[in-house]
Amino acid sequence: MRGVHAIIVVPCYNEEHRLDPDAFLEFGLDDATIEFCFVDDGSSDGTAALLESMRARGGGRVSVLKLEKNCGKAEAVRRGVVAALEKGPDLVGFWDADLATPLSEIAAFLEVFRERPEIGMVMASRVRLLGRDIRRRASRHYVGRVGATLISISLGLAVYDTQCGAKMFRASDTVRAVFARPFLSRWIFDVEIIARLIEIEGRAAAAAAICEIPIGVWHDVRGSKVKSTDFLRALRDLWKIHRSYARKP
Repeated sequence: MRGVHAIIVVPCYNEEHRLDPDAFLEFGLDDATIEFCFVDDGSSDGTAALLESMRARGGGRVSVLKLEKNCGKAEAVRRGVVAALEKGPDLVGFWDADLATPLSEIAAFLEVFRERPEIGMVMASRVRLLGRDIRRRASRHYVGRVGATLISISLGLAVYDTQCGAKMFRASDTVRAVFARPFLSRWIFDVEIIARLIEIEGRAAAAAAICEIPIGVWHDVRGSKVKSTDFLRALRDLWKIHRSYARKP
Protein backbone atom coordinates (compact mmCIF):
# COMPACT_ATOMS: atom_id res chain seq x y z
CA MET A 1 0.00 0.00 0.00
CA ARG A 2 1.61 3.22 -1.18
CA GLY A 3 2.32 5.56 1.73
CA VAL A 4 0.68 3.33 4.32
CA HIS A 5 1.59 3.66 7.99
CA ALA A 6 1.43 0.41 9.96
CA ILE A 7 2.27 -0.26 13.61
CA ILE A 8 3.03 -3.85 14.61
CA VAL A 9 2.69 -4.76 18.29
CA VAL A 10 5.21 -7.35 19.55
CA PRO A 11 4.41 -8.84 22.99
CA CYS A 12 7.54 -9.85 24.92
CA TYR A 13 7.89 -11.92 28.06
CA ASN A 14 11.43 -13.01 28.96
CA GLU A 15 12.56 -12.83 25.33
CA GLU A 16 16.13 -11.69 26.01
CA HIS A 17 17.68 -14.77 24.37
CA ARG A 18 15.11 -15.30 21.59
CA LEU A 19 14.57 -11.79 20.28
CA ASP A 20 16.56 -10.82 17.17
CA PRO A 21 16.97 -7.03 17.38
CA ASP A 22 18.61 -6.66 13.96
CA ALA A 23 15.73 -8.45 12.21
CA PHE A 24 13.32 -5.78 13.46
CA LEU A 25 15.64 -2.79 13.17
CA GLU A 26 16.71 -3.60 9.61
CA PHE A 27 13.26 -4.47 8.29
CA GLY A 28 11.66 -2.01 5.93
CA LEU A 29 9.46 -1.72 2.86
CA ASP A 30 9.78 0.84 0.07
CA ASP A 31 6.05 1.49 -0.11
CA ALA A 32 5.16 1.54 3.60
CA THR A 33 6.25 2.93 6.94
CA ILE A 34 6.43 0.10 9.46
CA GLU A 35 6.79 0.85 13.17
CA PHE A 36 7.13 -1.67 15.99
CA CYS A 37 5.61 -1.30 19.44
CA PHE A 38 7.27 -3.77 21.83
CA VAL A 39 5.28 -4.56 24.97
CA ASP A 40 7.40 -5.78 27.88
CA ASP A 41 4.95 -7.98 29.76
CA GLY A 42 6.63 -7.77 33.19
CA SER A 43 9.76 -9.66 32.10
CA SER A 44 12.16 -10.80 34.83
CA ASP A 45 15.25 -11.21 32.62
CA GLY A 46 17.12 -8.67 30.48
CA THR A 47 14.27 -8.06 28.05
CA ALA A 48 13.59 -4.51 29.29
CA ALA A 49 17.19 -3.40 28.74
CA LEU A 50 17.27 -5.05 25.31
CA LEU A 51 14.08 -3.28 24.24
CA GLU A 52 15.37 0.07 25.44
CA SER A 53 18.53 -0.38 23.39
CA MET A 54 16.36 -1.18 20.36
CA ARG A 55 14.28 1.93 20.95
CA ALA A 56 17.44 4.05 21.11
CA ARG A 57 18.67 2.57 17.83
CA GLY A 58 15.30 2.58 16.12
CA GLY A 59 15.24 6.12 14.82
CA GLY A 60 11.66 6.69 15.93
CA ARG A 61 10.39 3.43 14.40
CA VAL A 62 10.53 1.55 17.72
CA SER A 63 8.49 2.28 20.83
CA VAL A 64 8.37 0.37 24.11
CA LEU A 65 5.40 -0.08 26.43
CA LYS A 66 6.37 -1.55 29.80
CA LEU A 67 3.79 -3.34 31.92
CA GLU A 68 4.57 -3.36 35.64
CA LYS A 69 3.56 -7.00 36.08
CA ASN A 70 3.07 -10.05 33.89
CA CYS A 71 -0.47 -9.85 32.49
CA GLY A 72 -0.28 -12.52 29.78
CA LYS A 73 -0.06 -12.27 26.00
CA ALA A 74 -3.72 -11.31 25.50
CA GLU A 75 -3.52 -8.22 27.70
CA ALA A 76 -0.05 -7.29 26.42
CA VAL A 77 -1.33 -7.33 22.85
CA ARG A 78 -4.50 -5.47 23.76
CA ARG A 79 -2.67 -2.65 25.54
CA GLY A 80 -0.14 -2.44 22.74
CA VAL A 81 -2.86 -2.16 20.09
CA VAL A 82 -4.69 0.52 22.11
CA ALA A 83 -1.44 2.51 22.42
CA ALA A 84 -0.71 2.05 18.70
CA LEU A 85 -4.18 3.23 17.65
CA GLU A 86 -3.62 6.50 19.51
CA LYS A 87 -0.90 7.34 16.95
CA GLY A 88 -3.42 7.26 14.09
CA PRO A 89 -1.93 4.57 11.81
CA ASP A 90 -3.66 3.17 8.75
CA LEU A 91 -3.07 -0.39 9.93
CA VAL A 92 -2.28 -2.04 13.24
CA GLY A 93 -1.33 -5.61 13.97
CA PHE A 94 0.55 -7.99 16.24
CA TRP A 95 3.42 -10.38 15.58
CA ASP A 96 5.15 -13.03 17.69
CA ALA A 97 8.53 -11.94 19.03
CA ASP A 98 10.26 -15.19 18.01
CA LEU A 99 9.54 -14.45 14.33
CA ALA A 100 8.19 -17.94 13.67
CA THR A 101 6.37 -15.96 11.00
CA PRO A 102 9.15 -13.88 9.39
CA LEU A 103 8.66 -10.16 8.92
CA SER A 104 8.95 -10.62 5.16
CA GLU A 105 5.35 -11.90 5.24
CA ILE A 106 4.12 -8.38 6.09
CA ALA A 107 4.30 -7.46 2.39
CA ALA A 108 1.65 -10.09 1.58
CA PHE A 109 -0.63 -8.67 4.27
CA LEU A 110 -0.32 -5.18 2.81
CA GLU A 111 -1.06 -6.54 -0.67
CA VAL A 112 -4.41 -7.88 0.55
CA PHE A 113 -5.34 -4.57 2.17
CA ARG A 114 -4.39 -2.68 -1.01
CA GLU A 115 -6.28 -4.90 -3.43
CA ARG A 116 -9.34 -5.62 -1.29
CA PRO A 117 -10.72 -2.50 0.42
CA GLU A 118 -13.55 -4.50 1.99
CA ILE A 119 -11.08 -6.50 4.11
CA GLY A 120 -10.61 -5.27 7.68
CA MET A 121 -8.56 -8.14 9.15
CA VAL A 122 -5.84 -10.32 7.66
CA MET A 123 -4.71 -13.51 9.42
CA ALA A 124 -1.71 -15.69 8.70
CA SER A 125 -2.58 -19.33 8.16
CA ARG A 126 -0.11 -22.20 8.46
CA VAL A 127 -1.04 -24.49 5.59
CA ARG A 128 1.48 -27.08 4.42
CA LEU A 129 1.46 -26.80 0.63
CA LEU A 130 4.03 -27.60 -2.01
CA GLY A 131 6.33 -24.65 -2.51
CA ARG A 132 5.86 -23.38 1.06
CA ASP A 133 8.17 -23.89 4.03
CA ILE A 134 5.94 -24.71 7.01
CA ARG A 135 7.80 -26.60 9.74
CA ARG A 136 5.68 -27.56 12.73
CA ARG A 137 6.02 -30.39 15.21
CA ALA A 138 3.60 -33.18 14.30
CA SER A 139 2.10 -33.32 17.79
CA ARG A 140 1.31 -29.61 17.80
CA HIS A 141 -0.06 -29.80 14.27
CA TYR A 142 -2.56 -32.57 15.00
CA VAL A 143 -3.64 -31.14 18.35
CA GLY A 144 -3.99 -27.81 16.59
CA ARG A 145 -6.23 -29.28 13.91
CA VAL A 146 -8.58 -30.68 16.57
CA GLY A 147 -8.67 -27.30 18.27
CA ALA A 148 -9.21 -25.48 14.96
CA THR A 149 -12.21 -27.68 14.17
CA LEU A 150 -13.80 -26.93 17.55
CA ILE A 151 -13.09 -23.21 17.11
CA SER A 152 -14.65 -23.19 13.65
CA ILE A 153 -17.78 -24.88 14.98
CA SER A 154 -18.00 -22.49 17.94
CA LEU A 155 -17.63 -19.36 15.80
CA GLY A 156 -19.82 -20.64 12.98
CA LEU A 157 -17.12 -19.65 10.49
CA ALA A 158 -14.91 -21.76 8.23
CA VAL A 159 -11.70 -20.47 9.80
CA TYR A 160 -8.60 -22.65 9.34
CA ASP A 161 -5.99 -21.27 11.74
CA THR A 162 -6.82 -18.70 14.42
CA GLN A 163 -3.68 -19.28 16.49
CA CYS A 164 -0.86 -18.22 14.18
CA GLY A 165 0.66 -15.17 15.88
CA ALA A 166 0.55 -12.77 12.93
CA LYS A 167 -2.50 -10.60 12.33
CA MET A 168 -3.22 -7.11 10.99
CA PHE A 169 -6.27 -4.83 10.98
CA ARG A 170 -7.40 -1.63 9.33
CA ALA A 171 -7.53 1.04 12.03
CA SER A 172 -11.25 1.65 12.50
CA ASP A 173 -13.87 2.29 15.14
CA THR A 174 -14.72 -1.41 15.04
CA VAL A 175 -11.14 -2.41 15.84
CA ARG A 176 -11.00 0.17 18.63
CA ALA A 177 -14.15 -1.39 20.10
CA VAL A 178 -12.70 -4.92 19.80
CA PHE A 179 -9.62 -3.98 21.82
CA ALA A 180 -11.29 -1.53 24.20
CA ARG A 181 -11.82 -3.98 27.08
CA PRO A 182 -9.78 -6.92 28.44
CA PHE A 183 -10.31 -10.33 26.90
CA LEU A 184 -11.92 -13.19 28.80
CA SER A 185 -9.24 -15.58 27.54
CA ARG A 186 -5.50 -15.48 28.23
CA TRP A 187 -4.89 -18.42 25.89
CA ILE A 188 -7.01 -18.07 22.75
CA PHE A 189 -7.79 -14.37 22.65
CA ASP A 190 -7.41 -14.56 18.85
CA VAL A 191 -10.70 -16.47 18.82
CA GLU A 192 -12.26 -13.84 21.04
CA ILE A 193 -11.20 -11.11 18.60
CA ILE A 194 -13.26 -12.81 15.90
CA ALA A 195 -16.13 -13.39 18.34
CA ARG A 196 -16.17 -9.66 19.09
CA LEU A 197 -16.17 -8.81 15.39
CA ILE A 198 -19.19 -11.08 14.97
CA GLU A 199 -20.84 -9.46 17.99
CA ILE A 200 -20.34 -5.96 16.53
CA GLU A 201 -20.89 -6.54 12.80
CA GLY A 202 -22.86 -9.78 12.56
CA ARG A 203 -21.53 -13.13 11.36
CA ALA A 204 -21.94 -12.56 7.62
CA ALA A 205 -20.33 -9.12 7.65
CA ALA A 206 -17.49 -10.29 9.88
CA ALA A 207 -16.80 -13.27 7.62
CA ALA A 208 -16.71 -11.01 4.56
CA ALA A 209 -14.21 -8.67 6.23
CA ILE A 210 -11.68 -11.33 7.34
CA CYS A 211 -9.08 -12.82 5.03
CA GLU A 212 -6.83 -15.77 5.87
CA ILE A 213 -3.68 -16.01 3.77
CA PRO A 214 -1.43 -19.09 3.61
CA ILE A 215 2.00 -17.79 4.54
CA GLY A 216 5.12 -18.92 2.71
CA VAL A 217 7.33 -19.57 5.73
CA TRP A 218 6.66 -20.59 9.33
CA HIS A 219 9.06 -22.43 11.65
CA ASP A 220 8.58 -23.77 15.17
CA VAL A 221 11.10 -21.88 17.32
CA ARG A 222 12.75 -23.57 20.29
CA GLY A 223 11.83 -22.19 23.70
CA SER A 224 8.13 -21.80 23.04
CA LYS A 225 6.12 -21.06 26.18
CA VAL A 226 3.22 -23.22 24.95
CA LYS A 227 2.89 -26.44 26.98
CA SER A 228 0.91 -29.60 26.34
CA THR A 229 -1.42 -28.79 29.26
CA ASP A 230 -2.33 -25.50 27.59
CA PHE A 231 -4.65 -27.40 25.24
CA LEU A 232 -6.96 -28.11 28.17
CA ARG A 233 -6.86 -24.45 29.21
CA ALA A 234 -7.66 -23.48 25.63
CA LEU A 235 -10.70 -25.78 25.63
CA ARG A 236 -11.91 -24.20 28.86
CA ASP A 237 -11.45 -20.73 27.41
CA LEU A 238 -13.23 -21.69 24.19
CA TRP A 239 -16.24 -22.72 26.24
CA LYS A 240 -16.12 -19.40 28.13
CA ILE A 241 -15.98 -17.47 24.85
CA HIS A 242 -18.80 -19.49 23.30
CA ARG A 243 -21.00 -19.14 26.37
CA SER A 244 -20.38 -15.40 26.65
CA TYR A 245 -20.76 -14.34 23.01
CA ALA A 246 -23.15 -16.93 21.54
CA ARG A 247 -25.97 -15.87 23.86
CA LYS A 248 -25.76 -12.21 22.81
CA PRO A 249 -28.05 -10.99 20.02
